Amino acid sequence: MPINITMPALSPTMEEGNLSKWLVKEGDKVSPGDVIAEIETDKATMEVEAVDEGTVAKLVVPAGTEGVKVNALIAVLAAEGEDAGAAAKSGGGTAPAKAEAPKAEPPKAEALKTETPKTEPVAAASKSEAAPVANGRAGGERTFASPLARRIAKDAGVDVSAVTGTGPHGRVVKADVDAAIAGGAKPGVKAAPTGAPAAAPAAPVRAMSDDQVLKLFEQGSYELVPHDNMRKTIARRLVEAKTTIPHFYLTLDCELDALLALRTQINAAAPVKKTEKGDVPAYKLSVNDMVIKAMALALKAVPDANASWTESAMVKHKHADVGVAVSIPGGLITPIIRKADEKTLSTISNEMKDLASRARSRKLKPEEYQGGTTAVSNLGMFGIRDFAAVINPPHATILAVGAGEERAVVKNGEIRIATVMSVTLSTDHRAVDGALGAELLVAFKRLIENPMGMLV
Repeated sequence: MPINITMPALSPTMEEGNLSKWLVKEGDKVSPGDVIAEIETDKATMEVEAVDEGTVAKLVVPAGTEGVKVNALIAVLAAEGEDAGAAAKSGGGTAPAKAEAPKAEPPKAEALKTETPKTEPVAAASKSEAAPVANGRAGGERTFASPLARRIAKDAGVDVSAVTGTGPHGRVVKADVDAAIAGGAKPGVKAAPTGAPAAAPAAPVRAMSDDQVLKLFEQGSYELVPHDNMRKTIARRLVEAKTTIPHFYLTLDCELDALLALRTQINAAAPVKKTEKGDVPAYKLSVNDMVIKAMALALKAVPDANASWTESAMVKHKHADVGVAVSIPGGLITPIIRKADEKTLSTISNEMKDLASRARSRKLKPEEYQGGTTAVSNLGMFGIRDFAAVINPPHATILAVGAGEERAVVKNGEIRIATVMSVTLSTDHRAVDGALGAELLVAFKRLIENPMGMLV
């Protein structure tokens, strides 16, 4: 019978994507693992692999189609020995209509309605409703699993072939591996909370409708720019973070003179490597690279703050994985330096440059920007003195870094000039109490002002 290929959920937050390019055409034979398409998600452009073997009978969704919903039919495969023409006719579903851009004029009141922000968990389970299929294979056959599920299983020491898959045709997805690691809820089924039943969700804050907003401005004095997938996702996650996480803020000033002097010495001692563009230093540290390292070491020094909150348990992390906010066209993304506490400053510097470059071209893999145990947001390069950042779930902390500037400070009763940087720690009060957050920030300040500690 025909095999339907649907729009995959390439990240936990993905609800729709743009089918950028087909890498196969009708009549081509494909095998499991073959790359068949490129999908543009809210954060990156991802390659999609075939799960089944067969012949491409019909490409339902044309290349370049935007706003294709997850699980919508995008192509039909003819199984081995099956007539491709017949499979194309009997394959289920139709192509979703391409979204039209709104006209640059104020829409009528009845045509515009405010959509209530969704508050589903960030790490949502797979949206597939198919019944779980046993994924264990006899005779050494390949186990079908998403790349993200394989990585998580490998890191956790879980045999992916023993995990029951709930994805299309029994494919193992992230939610299946998470459930297997937890050893609790059946994969693909949300576990019921223990204890008292959960309270009903609070009524959403009533915002102005689109029509109410547009009536405040003279017709013709503006243009309407439709939201893309990234901006929708950022908006939803910020609403979730600000309305469900009890933030509190701690601010400290850190003197940078010793750190700046050490950075200059380290960069001056960098070995030279030969490239096509000539001889270049093997690394060039920035202040932000040293901030990342200091934050990671501070979390190791105060391990109780290296945590994430869940309703049933506190997640205590063994490594400090530091996300770094990177501005990209249309929004921002937070690539992660994994195990930053164990890496040298030069390694962090080169890894951060690579991640930032690929983030701006939307070439990051989901595992490179999802997860992490904390984050750093630096606006110092714009001259911002201090600010408070919004926590990025599942993190319990985020450090907002301001500009380093010369200020008058008092030492031993004398006024002198020092380079000072203000930092603000935003903290999830459910996971990190005030005293614990202060202890973490003091540990960070100690490393910034005594940077040799980051080299040993």
